[in-house]
Amino acid sequence: MSVQEQNKQTCRDYFKAFLARDTAWMAKHIAPDFVRNDPGLPFQVKGPEGVAQLHDVLLPAFPDMKLPFFDFVAEGDKVLVRLKVQATHTGPFGDLPATQRKIDIDVMDLFQVQDGVLVGHWALLDNLSMQKQLGIIS
Repeated sequence: MSVQEQNKQTCRDYFKAFLARDTAWMAKHIAPDFVRNDPGLPFQVKGPEGVAQLHDVLLPAFPDMKLPFFDFVAEGDKVLVRLKVQATHTGPFGDLPATQRKIDIDVMDLFQVQDGVLVGHWALLDNLSMQKQLGIIS
């Protein structure tokens, strides 16, 4: 398997570990200085602990979260993933109480992988559509 294919697999495994809150996988495959660059988050996601914290914020609010993948594109040490977040808002999300509404939003995630370890992440989610689908804005 080429390095690019291995890097794509590491990214697939990241999402599986995220949904399962697999902290053992995170400790092994996410660098301590890893940072998720995400303009939509009110806190910094750094290292495996930050990814676990992100899980703890999102999954209680959206416990049925699914992440269907559409594209994995790799070049050098970078992998671009196009996916969706699909879920039902059944728990508190920040200050927003559960709405019981479904979300279906587009996501583009760019990862940097070195020797099977995630060292960087740039996330772009369609937060405008999410806010509309949750009824925050019209």
